This record gives sequence, structure tokens and C-alpha cells, in this order.
Amino acid sequence: MFFRALVVLFLFHIGFLFGAPRALKMSDVRPTMQEIFEYHVEWKDLSPLIVKRSFKIYLEQFDRERIYLLQDEVKPFLELNQDFIGAVIKRFRKDDFSDYQALNKIVVNAIRRGRELRTQIAKEMVANGPQDAGKSSETYLYYAKNEEELKARMRKMYGRFLEEDKFLGGPALPTSERREKVFALYEKRLQRQENPYISKEKREHYQALLILKAYAKSLDAHTAYFSPEEAYEMRTSLEKQFDGIGVVLRESVDGVVIVGMVKGGPAERSGKVQSGDILVEINRQKLDQITYEEVLTLLQGKGQKEIILKLRRIVAEGKEENVQVSLVREKIVMQDDRLQCTAEPFGNGIIGKLTLPSFYESEGDSSCEKDIREALRQLRQQGKLHGVVLDLRENLGGFLNQAVKVAGLFMTSGVVVISKYADGEVQYLRDIDARVYYNGPLVILTSKASASAAEIVAQALQDYGIAVVAGDERTYGKGTIQMQTVTDLNAKAFFKVTVGKYYTVSGRSTQIEGVQADILVPTEYCIYNIGERYLEYPLPNDRVPPAYTDPLADIDAVSRRWYQKNYLPYLQKKESFWYQILPILRENSVVRQENDPNFKLFLQAARSSSKNSPHNWGVEDLQMIEAVNIIKDMIIQKQH
Repeated sequence: MFFRALVVLFLFHIGFLFGAPRALKMSDVRPTMQEIFEYHVEWKDLSPLIVKRSFKIYLEQFDRERIYLLQDEVKPFLELNQDFIGAVIKRFRKDDFSDYQALNKIVVNAIRRGRELRTQIAKEMVANGPQDAGKSSETYLYYAKNEEELKARMRKMYGRFLEEDKFLGGPALPTSERREKVFALYEKRLQRQENPYISKEKREHYQALLILKAYAKSLDAHTAYFSPEEAYEMRTSLEKQFDGIGVVLRESVDGVVIVGMVKGGPAERSGKVQSGDILVEINRQKLDQITYEEVLTLLQGKGQKEIILKLRRIVAEGKEENVQVSLVREKIVMQDDRLQCTAEPFGNGIIGKLTLPSFYESEGDSSCEKDIREALRQLRQQGKLHGVVLDLRENLGGFLNQAVKVAGLFMTSGVVVISKYADGEVQYLRDIDARVYYNGPLVILTSKASASAAEIVAQALQDYGIAVVAGDERTYGKGTIQMQTVTDLNAKAFFKVTVGKYYTVSGRSTQIEGVQADILVPTEYCIYNIGERYLEYPLPNDRVPPAYTDPLADIDAVSRRWYQKNYLPYLQKKESFWYQILPILRENSVVRQENDPNFKLFLQAARSSSKNSPHNWGVEDLQMIEAVNIIKDMIIQKQH
């Protein structure tokens, strides 16, 4: 467990999708891992390397910031000999996880020691202030040598608590009373993270959960095991919709505060809820003596549709009032996390700007592909559509089938993704709709944060010569395929497991290498070490034969006849025009960036070794402005 500064808790969902979760038992660990091994692209059984990784990960998932454990305590579990590893594997096959339980006892003792040290530190700092707390943002690569070193690290952590309170609107010079409240709040948060390790009531459940998490993460950078609550969060993120009242909460020194509302949700529509309101009661249950988890349980409503909130609101300096609001839970679509479409005039028409934060789809008729199709239709109603920028800078991925469909909007027919699995099986994911919804100048704006499905779309359209990719030198570099159970309401366990790698039509994989930009337009992420190459245990990069001429190798004989008649004649041809004029587009872009005062400042910061994050100067989105300028160059070159 590691300390995370939870500045804002985004609690959009207020319901528990999966019902009452079944408590895990130690006897569940081996069968669950055997199921994961069955799917995994590389690992098929517990090995000495996985055992070594699992102990390291168990320690890190508890104490990533090195503020609990001492070097002498972790050394036996980080320097394992072959005899010990062999014994662990034998015990695994007998459902015996006593080695991890022994490690957990050390963790429990470290928690008790940490709580004692924190009590001392809080008492000293309440009375005397931070004083010599030191640089609070410091991180540690090694475990502490002794308790004094641990205590010094904890003092710095408490200094960070005070800095965060100031950032969230607290006083610049907090009183002793304020410091006491701040430390009490963060103590509650720390204890919530510690409780799974020391729980007596659910000891077996939590220990099995923590062991499964350590084993799963040991396989590769993206395989993971989830609690039901985490699975719900992941499903909500994928589908961009949830059941709830649409409030964003933060646990503060003054109580549970509403810090925002989901656009179009029940809370916003009521007009009776305001940012800054403090929750006092939920369904007539007072909140001052219950835990944050219990607050969330009350908001779940236990099947109730109606949620009655009592809120405390500051109406003037020194004056407060209580407000009662009745809201009805409903399915809410996260509009701000869906496609955003804008346009700007150019010549006798417009240039469209599409910002896609993820590749989403949900029950019913909702998906990003359909949203883009509708956006293109609406753009054409505004005037002649001369060019389009597809902004994927902060797109972390999503549903693979949506990536195929989105790429298909800009091409005729053809292979978009080639999937290769552990047993050597190769599948081709195709766009079989020969209709092209837009075929003009297209720039895909990317960054080091663009990952997974976003990389598929960018590289596939780059491969076909349909689009020019502009952005950071490369994208994230996630080229692996995960099978997940989090969207299966009947799943007995929630996990995602790496089952293969994907490649685009050129046979290239984005794994590790990412998508290389055709035109360098640095983003705010350019100075950071972001990407698959910086993760633990990434799978290597490789290639497969290209598939511009689709071999139909995975199509059965009966279906093949349909594909030969209705698909192969319309295969997207590899275009060369944009590739041929890339030198001109690059040269023009470099000149603009170096002569634009704001971008020049941005580039100077980005190219320096400064630890401060570069940011856009002025109020404009510099990268989007440059992407539109590249579109204009493409339009002009196309006319020549």
C-alpha cells in the first residue's frame, strides 16, 4: 500500500453494480490464477521469476513510497534463494500461501509502528508547526535504514498534507486547530488504505485479494486482478455512463463536500445543489459520526431511487443555512468524457476539430464511432468541410472494436488490426463497410499519453497514407491485447489478462515503440518519461507480415466467397500523396513553431532540462492551432 494524495475523489457512480460481492478464500487463489494463466500470452504456470516478482509487488503495493518498512524487514523477501522459491511453488499447488501470510505479519507490525510514529509527529506539528519538515515532494528509491529515518520521511509527508490543504483553499498559515483537523483527515485516509492488511473480520478475503493482485501484476505490465468496486470503476470508465445522482465529492476537514456536478445529471438539473455544499444527512442519516465508506453506502440507496440530501451551505461570511434536496437516481451519460466537436472558418467552408477522450461504447445505441459520424454530418451542415483534426492527445484507449470502426470512417474496406495470440493464432479485424464518411485532409493529433486503441487508429490511418500524425515524437507504446471480465455481470472474478499483441496493416506493432509522429508538435507531456518502456515487465516489440492485400486467412470457406465479392474489390489502397509532401509540411510547421512567440517559449521550456512542466502560453491551445495550420497547408498543397 502506498500513500496517495487524494485531492479530489471523483465518485460519479452511486450504486453497486455487481450486488453483494462474495468473500474470497485462500482456496480461490490457485484456480483463479490457473484461469488467468490459461488466457495469458506468455506465462502458463507459476514460475520462479513470477514468485520473485510477486513478493516485490506485494511489498510495493503496500509501501510504494517507502514510508513504512525497513531495509532489514524487506531484505528476506527481495533476495530469495532457489530453495525458498521452489518451496513457495510447491505450497501454491496445495493452496498454501503461508509465505505471503508471514510477509503480511511484517506489514501489520509496520502499520502499527507507523501509526505510533504518526501520532507523535502529529502531536509535535500541531503544537509547533511544520518547522523542519523538509521537502515534502521527495520520493524514495530505497527503504529506510531505521525508525529515525522513517520518522523523518513521515514528517515530510505531514508537511505535504498541509501544502495540499493550502492548495484546496485552506489558510496559508494554518492555526494549531486547523493543523489538527488536517492531520485527523489524512489519518483517516491512511487508515482506510491500511485496513485491508490488518482486518480481522475479513482477513482471509483481503489476504487472498492482495495475493491475487501481486500474482496478476507479476505476469506483465497490464494483467491485473480487481476487487468488485474497482471493476465497477473500470466499467464506468469504459462505458461513460453510470447510475447515480451526478455529484463529485471530496472528503475535507469540514466534512464531505460537493465540489462539482455531472453535466445534465439529477443534481445539476435540480438547481438546488451547489459546489461547496457540505453533506449533513443522507436519507435522514446524520453523517458526522460515520465513515466515508458508510457515506458512499448511504448514497447507494440500497435499491432506493430517491435520495434525500440535507446540505449545509455558507450564504455569507459567518452565516450558514441548511437545504434539503430530493433527487432520483438515474442513468447518467458522462458528456464531458465523450466526443467534443468544434469548427473554425476557412475559405468558403470550415475545418472541423474532433476531440475524442476515449473509445467508448455502452448498452443501447451509444458509441464514439456513432458520435463521430453524427459530428461529421453536423459539420457539413455548417459549410464545406475542408479538413479535420482528430485530437487523441489524452486518449488512453478503450474498446478495440470501436477503434476499428472509427478508423473505418476514414477508409473504404481493409484490415485495421492484426491480432496474434499465444498459440500462434492470427486474426484480422477489418472494416467491411466500403463507405467513406470523410476523405479529405486529416491530421491526427497525438501525445505520449495517447495509448492502446488511440495508437491503433493513428498508426492504421498513417499506414494507409490517409492521415498525417502530429504531436510528440512517439505515443505511449501499448501494443498488447487484454481480455477482461469487468463488463461481465456474471463473472465470478474480475481481471484483465494480456492474451496477445496487435499490429496494424503494415505489420508493425506499437508495443514499446509507439506511433512515430510525421510532424513533431511537442505537447505538455514531451519532457516526461511516459510510456510502456518505463513500466515493469513490458512485452517486447515484434512484427508480422503486412496485410494490405488481405489474405482472408482466418475466414472460413463459405464466408470467404462473400468477402471475395463484397469486400476485396473495395480494399483501401495505400495512398502516397501526404507522404510525398511531408518535407514541405514539416518545414512549414517548424518555421511556425519557432516564430510564434508563445510556441517559442513553450519549445524553449520543453527542450530544456527543467523539472517544471511546460505549459501553453496565453489562452489558446497551441498544439491544436498548429494542427489546424498543418491542415491548411495540406489543403493548399492538394490544390496545387
